[in-house]
Amino acid sequence: MFNIISKTKYAYIFSGFLVALSVFFISTWGLKLGIDFVGGTLMEVKFEQSIPTNLEIEKSLKEFDLKSLILQPAENNSMIIRYAAEDDKLNQKVFGKIQESYLGSQQLRVNFTNSSVSKELRTKSIWALFWAIIGIMAYVAYAFRKVSRPVSSWKYGAGAVIALGHDVLITVGAFSILGHVYGTEIGIPFIASLLTILGFSVHDTIVVYDRTRENLLKNSNKENFPEIVNRSLNETLTRSINTSISTLIVLVSIYFFGGDSIRDFALALIIGISFGTYSSIFVASALLVTSYKLQIRAKKV
Repeated sequence: MFNIISKTKYAYIFSGFLVALSVFFISTWGLKLGIDFVGGTLMEVKFEQSIPTNLEIEKSLKEFDLKSLILQPAENNSMIIRYAAEDDKLNQKVFGKIQESYLGSQQLRVNFTNSSVSKELRTKSIWALFWAIIGIMAYVAYAFRKVSRPVSSWKYGAGAVIALGHDVLITVGAFSILGHVYGTEIGIPFIASLLTILGFSVHDTIVVYDRTRENLLKNSNKENFPEIVNRSLNETLTRSINTSISTLIVLVSIYFFGGDSIRDFALALIIGISFGTYSSIFVASALLVTSYKLQIRAKKV
């Protein structure tokens, strides 16, 4: 049996360092927002012959220096072109260049994403994350309401939420670095990935907490609370790792072979699920033990 709880101090140092770095990068560089959050143009163009490659279209449109350019092949020899600009004159020039480079091209539609709509999407995304975290905390606290000793049930919810915050902050921090260095942008899919990370991470944490509850109820006072938590971690360790590895294998495959449109979504999940597994083992349960030890110290004073 591994003495995982004895490594709590090192886990706190490692996690604290990563979270501090993430906060620093987010506050310094922020996030590079995509079309979903800043507004822009969506143009669908149908080509007379085969669809040119993304690289070929990027090369032909290079002179316009289009920000947040996203190219996505569609049905019937058409391609969706998205970029962060709402200038109708620029749109005409872009399509004119495409017609010049690819004879017989037809413009099927042009839609604009207004900046006010993008601001509303941004606000709703933040609220979605906030209410998801509040809901998770309330649910975990309610689910463990019958386990009030030696640690209060609400502390299970608090521990789960702190671990979730840890996972989300590190993922957002990683994308802040990617945005600054490589120009990686975030949009609605990124918010969807964060919500998915919340769900996966809390699922892993609840498995460990549930085994802790079972062992507490069966305990005959031969083990103290840290020992019970450590045993529970060991009993669920293989399951947690196997589940995460099988999920990561799929996500890595999507990242390399799924195409540009979902690559960043897969990358966010890879980062978040990796740290979600780590936090479920080394952070969430460690917080319960730390809370228990603080209670013991307070009683002795």
